[in-house]
Amino acid sequence: MGKYYFPKTDYRLATIKIELLEASGIKGVLLDLDNTIVSEDDRYLSPGAEAWIEQAKLAGFKFYILSNGKRRYRVKYWSYRLDIPAINPAKKPFPFAFRKAIKAMKLRPKQVVVIGDSRHTDVLGAWLVGCPSIQVATLPHPFRWWEKLFGKRVQTPYPIEHELEHFDVNSYKT
Repeated sequence: MGKYYFPKTDYRLATIKIELLEASGIKGVLLDLDNTIVSEDDRYLSPGAEAWIEQAKLAGFKFYILSNGKRRYRVKYWSYRLDIPAINPAKKPFPFAFRKAIKAMKLRPKQVVVIGDSRHTDVLGAWLVGCPSIQVATLPHPFRWWEKLFGKRVQTPYPIEHELEHFDVNSYKT
């Protein structure tokens, strides 16, 4: 298991080919939440993300959500909605949450791919624990000061010509 057949970057979760993950020996997925599945301002969903997760589960993949998000009710909501256990706060890129999730999935780091929008939390954290990673484009959201390091964005902006799904923030109240 030394070669990975999937790209290191992709535009969104739903365009990642499950069969390429399988061919690479991947059995588990650590997912970022904010700006990967849903925008941190709750305006957009990553198109096709929920269907992709269901297809991957049917293919036998194990999942964990690792989130640094401050609003824990959001992480609980998405953990329940997607039926995926979550660790929050994950304190990415520090390795503790990554290792805890990998251990809970009973897999080795090389069998787990980390998928997220940020180089400085998701990709770096994956590298620190020995997991491969796929960086997806960040969903539109108000940028923060730390999202630009050394004059360069640590996320790839979501292409404006690509579709977006709107999310009803009132879902949290139901």
